[in-house]
Amino acid sequence: MSASRRRITLAEAAAQLPDDQLRFVTLLRRGSLSVELYAPRGHDPQQPHKQDELYVVMSGSGEFFNGGARHPFGPGDVLFVPAGVEHRFENFSDDFQTWVIFYGPEGGEQVDE
Repeated sequence: MSASRRRITLAEAAAQLPDDQLRFVTLLRRGSLSVELYAPRGHDPQQPHKQDELYVVMSGSGEFFNGGARHPFGPGDVLFVPAGVEHRFENFSDDFQTWVIFYGPEGGEQVDE
């Protein structure tokens, strides 16, 4: 999707998912921002990413492994993963779908904690 398009529904995005096991589609890119829909089947083979990342769970439930900890997740949850951190969805239901938002520089945002 071009950056000039400002709206896409979940149904429109889901209709663009490839029919394979990984099932993700990039919908928008602008600067460092990338928006995807992710709906894996069976297992989640993700590797750490170069950018910070947000997930907004749209449907389904399961467990989220994030930096050594596991947390339950469900619709409406927002999950944050700093750049470079090991993470994946586990034991998720067949209807699992999440928006994925990558942003910021490679290596992640630098913040004082």
